[in-house]
Amino acid sequence: MSKKDYELLGVSEDVSDEELAARYEELKKKYSEERFLEGEAGNEAARMLNKIDVAYNAIVTERGERHERDDMGASYAKVDAFIREGKMNEAQAVLDEFNERPAEWHYLQSAVFYKKNWVNESKKQLEIAMQMDPSNEKYKAAYTKLKDKMAGDARRAENADAQRQKVADDAQQPQGMPYQDEPQQMGGSGLCEQCATCCACNLAFNCCMNACCGCR
Repeated sequence: MSKKDYELLGVSEDVSDEELAARYEELKKKYSEERFLEGEAGNEAARMLNKIDVAYNAIVTERGERHERDDMGASYAKVDAFIREGKMNEAQAVLDEFNERPAEWHYLQSAVFYKKNWVNESKKQLEIAMQMDPSNEKYKAAYTKLKDKMAGDARRAENADAQRQKVADDAQQPQGMPYQDEPQQMGGSGLCEQCATCCACNLAFNCCMNACCGCR
């Protein structure tokens, strides 16, 4: 579509869709009748009929794509607002209404998954967005931040596992005795082992006393 298409139809670029359609029908009727004229007039009318068809279709196609982009942009803005407000279900509902899913759609889907703590799914959506639009710096920055967060979470999880294992290992270690057993005295007599052995013999009482080392 170009400015010449509008000029061919005899309308300005800011003409409404209704006015554009009315002008096209007017010209179409005119040239459809004139193409049956004899000679060059009929041939020129046939050529003009073809030209206005091409011009009108080009304008309608361009306007349809523009309206779709505008509607898509408005929907994207709505999704972004829902995400900022923490309304993930509402944001997802708007995303589900899209028929076409370009890079920006996958970026916003990634944001919804991230807010739901679905980190792996969020990463996959960002990767799709970057594949579809490799030069987009916003997508690249978001992907870098997400990978840094995942790496940090992995380190924290590893440290937590190590700490839990240490606690479990410590719990399985045998506990030390709170005190040492003191040597028990034999028979309550207060005699040492040597004296007690001597006294256990069938010797006279005086022998036992003489042999005693003075431990009593």
